[in-house]
Amino acid sequence: MEPGSSSFTLLALFQMGGAFMWPLLAFSVATTAIALERVFYLAYHNLRLDDLEEQVGQYMRNNDLDGARQYLSGLTKRRMGARILLVLVNSSKLSEHRIEKAVETEAATCINSLENGFNFLTALGSLSPLTGFLGTVSGMIGAFKSIAEATEVNAQIVANGIYEALITTVFGLIIAIIAMIAHSVFSHIVDKFTADVEKSCSDLITELVTSTES
Repeated sequence: MEPGSSSFTLLALFQMGGAFMWPLLAFSVATTAIALERVFYLAYHNLRLDDLEEQVGQYMRNNDLDGARQYLSGLTKRRMGARILLVLVNSSKLSEHRIEKAVETEAATCINSLENGFNFLTALGSLSPLTGFLGTVSGMIGAFKSIAEATEVNAQIVANGIYEALITTVFGLIIAIIAMIAHSVFSHIVDKFTADVEKSCSDLITELVTSTES
């Protein structure tokens, strides 16, 4: 396809972008794979806590920690909140400080698993535009070299060279935008879960201490 053509395909643009399109292709595949994996992972693990807090709180008010333990044990596979609250219930005979420490340790483990891949999204969001810009600089060097070697220079030769050189920057920015949007959305979900865990555990620890003292 000629750069001046009014119609083009992704394959044609890829070929025009040159060698730097290959790392950008790898970055786009990695970004898509990580984003889809996180979507399915977060969808599989129900992060709601309000229903768990209400039910466990009811068990505590009835002094039925065995019931709470049995209830949570059946939900740990798909409910990360259940894993954290189960640690809280299993630590009920410890001091309040040690309960908090046990819960914090389990919560940190769960949150780390939720954030798996986030660093890669950040790296891809940074590397993609830089790689695209490097491809543009390389393309511009080639374009000016062609201009210098041409016997006749016209606006079309200059425009076509710049047109081809800028393709890598465009693709790099697109990949970066997708990576950063995915990272922001996933981070918001995990931050909300973290805040919910802190609130629910604080309320239930207070409930546990109150029921123990009464």
